[in-house]
Amino acid sequence: MHTGHRVTEREITERTNLCRPDGRLDPDAVGWTRTPLHHTNIQGWGRTMRWEYWCVVTPTHIFAITASSLDYLSSKGAWCLDRRTNTPVLSMEVIKPARGVSFPNRCGEGSVWLGAGKNSVSIEEVPGHTRLRVNAGELQADLRVERVAGRDSLGVVVPWSDRRFQYTVKDIGRPVEGTLTVRGKEIPVSADESVATLDHGRGRWPNDIMWNWGAAHGHRDGREIGLQIGGKWTDGTGSVENGLFLDGRLHKISEELVWRYDSKNWYAPWQITGERVDLEFQPEYVRSSDVSRLWMRSREDQAFGRYQGRVVDDEGKAVEVRDLFGWAEEVHRRW
Repeated sequence: MHTGHRVTEREITERTNLCRPDGRLDPDAVGWTRTPLHHTNIQGWGRTMRWEYWCVVTPTHIFAITASSLDYLSSKGAWCLDRRTNTPVLSMEVIKPARGVSFPNRCGEGSVWLGAGKNSVSIEEVPGHTRLRVNAGELQADLRVERVAGRDSLGVVVPWSDRRFQYTVKDIGRPVEGTLTVRGKEIPVSADESVATLDHGRGRWPNDIMWNWGAAHGHRDGREIGLQIGGKWTDGTGSVENGLFLDGRLHKISEELVWRYDSKNWYAPWQITGERVDLEFQPEYVRSSDVSRLWMRSREDQAFGRYQGRVVDDEGKAVEVRDLFGWAEEVHRRW
């Protein structure tokens, strides 16, 4: 089995600025964190991407929202799938000029509001939780994502160069409660059986990029297990966004992983391997989109399904992964 290769990464334990006063990446900001510590003081224009993506998994539905800004454009979106029938309930995306749009510079602090009335997305950070609200015609949501004290997330700075760089935070499997309203029917969401995952991003990107991202969450043998894996976009930078979460503690996996899958058949099994990772992902539903606006294009194939295999923790012990629900995706963006 071919595996990726190790990288040397530095853990950051104190608050830091992402950029120097001249707007270039601060070398001292490059590393990874267990809690959001970076202040993303990005200045001016230049393919600056800011986004918040939340995916909520309940026993009956998958619900996702996106709020993003790319210098001259802003986007808000919502998507919902009925897991019982694998039937999409709603897919909404609105792209507009990015006038009057503001995104906070630190993950977990501040809020984002896009739109109003029957076409709105809001992500509000308040004491103890994050509140997600969407009004999208046939779908409304009002959800509270709990902030659990002492629980790790994974923050990583990816340096393509001192002018092109990305800061991401992946927060996997936070308890969530509230309500979804689908075509007038209210669906309660219970924190005992529903989780939300955050993808927070701030950075200056190359004009053409492809990435893989996978995440999953569940329980086995009385332990809480979370997976966070990525690939392609970080290759060659010395940074990776891979980690195993056990009972809320992050076990950082500092190696580039190898992703194998059939881009002509997204429902075929995916293989993700490395020295500490040996996973197979079996899709159950695939969401595909291809959006072009002006000179921007975004193509995305996101598969939802189940992971099997093994991941090795920081102590060298193999953790068995069985029937862990989550997703894996390939995304290509050009702007």
